[in-house]
Amino acid sequence: MVYHAFSNYAKYAWGANEHRPISKTSHSANVFGSDKLGISIIDSLDTLYLAGLEELYDNSRDWVEKQFNINVGSEVSVFEINIRLVGGFLAMYGLTNDKLYLDKAQLVADRLLPAFDTPTGIPYALITLSSGSSRNWNWAAGGCSILSELGTMHLEFQYLSQLTGKDTYLQKAEKIRKVVKDASESHLYYNYINQQTGKWCQKQASLGGLGDSFYEYLLKSWILSGKKDEQARSMYEDAMKAAEDSMLRKTPTTNLMYFGEQRSGRLDAQMGHLACFVGGLYVLSTLSGASSSNTSAKHEMEIAQGIGKTCHESYIRSATGLGPEAFHFERADNEAKSVRGDEKYYILRPEAIEGWFYLWRSTHDQIYRDWAWDALISLEKHCRVDGGYSGIRDVYSVPVAHDDVQQSFFIAETLKYLLLIFSDDSFISLDSYVFNTEAHPFRIRTV
Repeated sequence: MVYHAFSNYAKYAWGANEHRPISKTSHSANVFGSDKLGISIIDSLDTLYLAGLEELYDNSRDWVEKQFNINVGSEVSVFEINIRLVGGFLAMYGLTNDKLYLDKAQLVADRLLPAFDTPTGIPYALITLSSGSSRNWNWAAGGCSILSELGTMHLEFQYLSQLTGKDTYLQKAEKIRKVVKDASESHLYYNYINQQTGKWCQKQASLGGLGDSFYEYLLKSWILSGKKDEQARSMYEDAMKAAEDSMLRKTPTTNLMYFGEQRSGRLDAQMGHLACFVGGLYVLSTLSGASSSNTSAKHEMEIAQGIGKTCHESYIRSATGLGPEAFHFERADNEAKSVRGDEKYYILRPEAIEGWFYLWRSTHDQIYRDWAWDALISLEKHCRVDGGYSGIRDVYSVPVAHDDVQQSFFIAETLKYLLLIFSDDSFISLDSYVFNTEAHPFRIRTV
């Protein structure tokens, strides 16, 4: 699957950010701008390396060395460039000790630094790479910065400071954390914050889109630090308790567990596919010893398994065996299913499989491999096309309508987590590596 996805990208769109596997042309989402940054190459490097696809990997490294150019006029997402490019290069340096990758990671991170030039240090969402000119998304509430984006710089910048000995990057990340921590209300964090004032822009909270990886990086920053960053651990513990109190619910009839979305004190009984990562996060918390007691560790595993099951239900309640972008719990006869047409798509997302991977590593219960295998078969049946893999527009409709886009995260995350769930535990051991939110493995500090 990795070979089919990447070799077709290489054949039809080499150097482009992504590709269209049916049209067999290049593609670039607006978060990457219009210039060819080779997002799919860099995002796929560690998967190619781990899968042992030596020729494809060697060609990719050669492209990075000779053709990668960050000095372009495109306006790009700071968050996406950080997790895919900075994260991708750092992971490869950790796996290979090839200094080319560390140099490239630092080169890209330096290009992002002007976005942090705000009164609070909270970065803007978008940056023009050649000029450093920065702004926020037009659609963001009040022109504010987004929690998941600003909170998902810490791991890469922390790791870059560790590897280079230059504290600049970690200092940027720590400044963000302080502002956000000071703004929290009873350990609850909202999705939009003003980069000028450090005040919340509206009272909306979510463990799915707009919030998700902020929580993920609190735990993972502690793990990456060799469990020395106690502030990160305590913030994680307090934030997840607050999230459980305000957003974790079970359906009254079938006891399906889900994290709803908090909107101005009212809970919206829906969950996004993005939030399926939370099951894996709770497993990682237990495995790493972040819990303050055995009782809380047992509680965390119950939530992890509950969320893993709910996300599986969202898959098997579709005609394709693939989960929709969002699913609801308002009606007993329609639980874990989409209710609106604009939620029914599947764009090759990894989060459910990611959760099952962690559950497998923790429990070795065969059911999690079975669920992953079923999803794999569904991917092969409905998403595989001649030129790679395509997302689909409606998981409830067969035959499917393809969206003709192979997202770079499909190789970086979805296929990597599938590779890992069917590998031995020693293959990228969770004792030695922690994954960034794009599934790039960072080597954990041991001294």
